[in-house]
Parts: sequence; structure tokens; C-alpha cells
Amino acid sequence: MTSAMPTPKRPVLAGIDRGPGHDDLVRFAAREAALRRRPLRIVHALELPLPGGSISDQDESRSASKAGVQLMAHYEQLALEEAPELSVGAELIMGHAAAGLIERSADAELIVMGHRGSGGFPRLPLGSVSWQVATHADCPVVVVRPAETAERPQNRVVVGVDTDDASLQALDLAYLEADVRGAHLDVVHCAFNIATSPTGAIATVPVDPTAAQSGEQEFLDNELRRRRDRHPDVTVTLRIDHSSPGPLLVEISAGASLLVVGSNRRTGVRRFLLGSVSAEVLHTAHCPVAVVPLQRGD
Repeated sequence: MTSAMPTPKRPVLAGIDRGPGHDDLVRFAAREAALRRRPLRIVHALELPLPGGSISDQDESRSASKAGVQLMAHYEQLALEEAPELSVGAELIMGHAAAGLIERSADAELIVMGHRGSGGFPRLPLGSVSWQVATHADCPVVVVRPAETAERPQNRVVVGVDTDDASLQALDLAYLEADVRGAHLDVVHCAFNIATSPTGAIATVPVDPTAAQSGEQEFLDNELRRRRDRHPDVTVTLRIDHSSPGPLLVEISAGASLLVVGSNRRTGVRRFLLGSVSAEVLHTAHCPVAVVPLQRGD
């Protein structure tokens, strides 16, 4: 009788490159993998032909590949210094970084990336590698901006929620992140008040904003209660506010360990749009941001 092979653990992927901030990114990814008890795979992309070169220039290609391998070896060592018990591997992608990471996201637990990159992770405006991966990946993507991250962040996770499925899946990840960190969880909901909307009320039936907020409070209380049994040690604060969600989440992110937001899956051209709140916090939050794609059919 043949025993079943154990299912391999889905790795945390760290998309890395040269330049400032990547040491911090690898350390963050190593801590994430260790907290989740997952292996860490360090991924670097080498796009050929190199600028000014030809793909037939074998010497230049070999030199670039050797430099990439040396770079990954440096980050592997850095990850092990951060988490000695960690299982660490590395992979050199030949091709476009975003496409390679998106392809691997289906079998990954999490992807950790920098806000911008150069060389193997080229600088592109809103079509940057981190933007493309956060929009298209099949797993959560954490974007780290070291310059905006507190050196000693508070042990606190923030999540922005609404009443849709994407937000509730973001809430699931936020609970998990708070649980593995032993962190406090701040759940933030920005209630839409049609009476104060810039466009005014569209419906002809009067809306009672107090009743609407009461319904949202009850809905969110129920969702928090459903997750309490799975994460009994997580302490939670629910904040319902009438502020604009993007600026409020950015404000609350100051000093936090992580900010979590959801993103509805889209098709075609619309997949390039994360949604205004996710886009705003990716560019301006004061801590790493986890973007959680909506998984259909769960």
C-alpha cells in the first residue's frame, strides 16, 4: 500500500532586485514566512536582451546571470540571519518580472514586493511591477515601502472593510496576520452617508443614515463574532467613521505593522484598476500594505 505524499507547503515569494530598501524587504519576507511556518523563495528577474545588448551576446548574458545568482545568494543569507530556522530557496526568472511572479502566484501563500524597482524590476509608472502583480496575482500581495515604515512599528494590524466579499476575505487575512503576530487588530469601516455625498441623493426615497449605520454595525459585529472562535486570542477594535476611506486608512496606518485591503477581481482592461482605496493606500500608507484578491467560489 502506497502512502500519500504530503502536500508541499505553499511558499512566501519575495520579489527582489538590487538597490536601497531590498535588504529590509527580504527581512520582512523572512519574518512573514517564519510566522506562517512556510518556506521562503527569493525570486529575481533577468530580462534579456539587456539594455544596449543583444540576446546573442552570450558573454553578457552569462555575466548577468552570474550577478543575479550572487544577488540571490546574498539575500538567502540575509533571510537566514533574520530567521535561522527558515527553509529558503531562490529562483532566477528569465523574462519579465511581473509575468513571472503572477504565474507563480497560483501556488504561493503570499508575495512580498517593494513599491518600486529597477533593473530586473523596471521602473514603470502606474504599470510598475508591484502594481501589476498586486492587480493580477492569485494570492495576497504585500507591498513594502521601507522609507515609509516605522523602524519599530506598533504590534498592530489595520484592515479596511466594507460589506462586500472582497473586504471579508481581507478581514480573514487580517485576523490571520494579527493572530500570528500576537497583534491588536483595528477594523475600520467608512460608512457611506448619502446625505453628505457630494452628488447628493439619487433615490427619491428618503434614506435614514442612522438606520443604515446601525445595519452596517450589526453586519460587521456578526462578521467579527464569526471569526472570534478561530482567533480567540486576537483583540479587536471596530471603528465606523464617515471620513473618506483612503485618507483615514493612511492616517491609521502610521506606526502599524501592516495595513490590509481587499481588491475585487476584474477582467480585461478593468483588471488594471485596483479600486481607488487600494490604489491610494498602496501609494501613501505609512506601513506595508497587503492587497487581498477576491477568490471566487470559496
